[in-house]
Amino acid sequence: MSSEKTVRDLDTRGSGGQAGAEAAAGRADAGDVGYSKDLKSRHINMIAIGGAIGTGLFLGAGGRLVSAGPALAVAYAVCGLFAFLVVRALGELVLHRPSSGSFVSYAREFLGEKGAYTAGWMYFVNWSTTGIADITAVALYVHYWGMFTSVPQWLLALIALAVVLSINLISVRIFGEMEFWFAIIKIAALVVFLCIGVFLLVTQHPVGGRTPGFDVITSHGGIFPQGLLPVVVVLQGVIFAYSAVELIGVTAGETAEPHKIVPRAVNSIMWRVMVFYVGSVVLLALLVPYTGFSDSQSPFVTVLSKIGVPAAGGVMNLVVLTAAMSSLNSGLYSTGRILRSMAMAGSAPRFTGRMNRHQVPYGGILLTASVCVLGVGLNYVVPGEAFEIVLNIASLGVLTAWGMIMICHLVFVRRAKQGRVQRPAYRLPGSPVVEIVTLAFLAGVLVLMWFDKPVGRNTILIVPVIALALVAGWFRVRGRVGSPAGGDGRG
Repeated sequence: MSSEKTVRDLDTRGSGGQAGAEAAAGRADAGDVGYSKDLKSRHINMIAIGGAIGTGLFLGAGGRLVSAGPALAVAYAVCGLFAFLVVRALGELVLHRPSSGSFVSYAREFLGEKGAYTAGWMYFVNWSTTGIADITAVALYVHYWGMFTSVPQWLLALIALAVVLSINLISVRIFGEMEFWFAIIKIAALVVFLCIGVFLLVTQHPVGGRTPGFDVITSHGGIFPQGLLPVVVVLQGVIFAYSAVELIGVTAGETAEPHKIVPRAVNSIMWRVMVFYVGSVVLLALLVPYTGFSDSQSPFVTVLSKIGVPAAGGVMNLVVLTAAMSSLNSGLYSTGRILRSMAMAGSAPRFTGRMNRHQVPYGGILLTASVCVLGVGLNYVVPGEAFEIVLNIASLGVLTAWGMIMICHLVFVRRAKQGRVQRPAYRLPGSPVVEIVTLAFLAGVLVLMWFDKPVGRNTILIVPVIALALVAGWFRVRGRVGSPAGGDGRG
């Protein structure tokens, strides 16, 4: 079925009720059939912000503070703005047609099967490598406690993967509940840290023997202690910190009222990101010199351990461990849905389209988990570099996903001007300038990775390999693309 006919079908669905809407969505993406609608408003709202609060902030910020200094807050603010623009564009597409296939489904509608194929597999690369980063982070966090230092990092990573995989396969309701409480814990921890940080600043309570305040910054080279270039280069890592904001598009396919829930969730992202990300980094820089942080320890743990309460560091370490588990949980969830959408269109292995009796697409989830097992091996071979290696590869997937969302939105707006589709009242302002500027920013981030030696440069050198793999894969599946597996996808 052509994307034009799909659009006409959707435009004529009118007000025929829930069944009519679902039927129209089903014609647009066969992968949307069979899901429950068990995610509630509170789940979506917390997933929207909670999914982005993970290892990129709780662990990645430490090493990036060392590289960029206090100016890291500027990098978080800039990337946060573009992250909001991307998710705002995605929100408009969701209101056009909610789909568990999210931007992969929209790529199929507006760019064709090649676009959906590229978007889907790059998103798989993103989350499968992010999963490796997450289990690596879990292992590093657990090593914080002395009783676990003798346990191999790879074994801790394997245990983390097994636990989260088991949780994810039960049902979407359980996933929603787990993510809701994971997000509550993460947000509560950040609020507590912000309160403690402000208290330390106001009372001038020593942190590690030094009085906190602007003197901590000015006496260590100022806001740009390493110059401007490291701040610019670090943008490619900061992008990774926001990589889960697009998860809201996937969850919209499993909620009963996406048209009411999604706009509220999207609108809350901007100010929450600025408070939690930018606010946290500013406080970290005011409390401890940027040279006092490390890429192997959460910066929050570093600060709390320096105020003379060892238990505080242990508590925060438990919180950031939860954040890593949450990110891994989200990755398995999203790739399971994305791969099912692709499998039903013929561009992914058929088994990834299978669902269990709990309406969970277990095939795609298991495929992602199998790649994460390779991460266990990476933790065995290079435990000290595993996190940075996979983080940069995951960034390629994030850039592709965000770029696809903006390109799809550009085509969507163009068709709306032609009268072929109707834009919802909730819109991305400033189109098409905003999409073009965002795409230019994403391209610039890709270029900057070349200057991040050696990991970033090595990542760019992998791009031709990934491109060749995608081309070879397309020639392998193109014969069956457009010929869905049939049935309801149940195993």
